[in-house]
Amino acid sequence: MFSNSFIFYSLQIFIELIGDVLYFPVWWYSRGLLNLIIGLKNFLLDKEKALALLVWIKNIFKPMYAQYDWQGMLISFFMRLAQIIFRGLIMLFWLAFSLAVIIGWILLPLLAVYEIILQLI
Repeated sequence: MFSNSFIFYSLQIFIELIGDVLYFPVWWYSRGLLNLIIGLKNFLLDKEKALALLVWIKNIFKPMYAQYDWQGMLISFFMRLAQIIFRGLIMLFWLAFSLAVIIGWILLPLLAVYEIILQLI
């Protein structure tokens, strides 16, 4: 009885392993890629909230500290403009990082297969 169960479960595990290996590329380029994109979208939204870039853009023409004289409005405008540029560059960095992660995700299995073939030759 032991040998029959051992052979049966070994065969089941082997079939499951083969199925997982064959399903991996399908998952990697479909559900896995979609999960990565959704995660990176949430990551970028969190970074935008942390930088408050849209708040700075929305309030660019409002004077800081309620100083409505022309000097206060001019200083407020240029201060906010500098903040928008600086925070925009940081957001651009995070966007480029996210795009690099997506490109890396797409190319990683192809690179692995290429390296395996290169080692076999």
